[in-house]
Amino acid sequence: QVQLVESGGGSVQAGGSLRLSCAASGYTYCMGWFRQAPGKARDRVAVIGRRAGNTWYADYVKERFSISQDYAKNTLYLQMNSLNPEDTAMYYCAADDRARCSLFLGTWPYNYWGQGTQVTVSS
Repeated sequence: QVQLVESGGGSVQAGGSLRLSCAASGYTYCMGWFRQAPGKARDRVAVIGRRAGNTWYADYVKERFSISQDYAKNTLYLQMNSLNPEDTAMYYCAADDRARCSLFLGTWPYNYWGQGTQVTVSS
């Protein structure tokens, strides 16, 4: 069982930046960020495979968001720049301890989830 604890959410004005963190209690092969806005489905934002360091990004965050992982601290990060009001959502950290997840970063159903951290961007 892997536990995930997110931090770093908050309120920011459009054009600003935030960095989210997610600390994992155990070894995982993939970690990523999802988000869910009120009344909308949960979307995959960015994910990373541990072994190869391969990444996947949703089109609407490319060039603005960057995912990274500190393996020594077992912590995942999401650097979010040029935020806009459409980025307002609850952001969830996800992880998986099955090695095959790294082959299907954009579609894999992750089996561990954090509680979420709210990001609010005002115009």
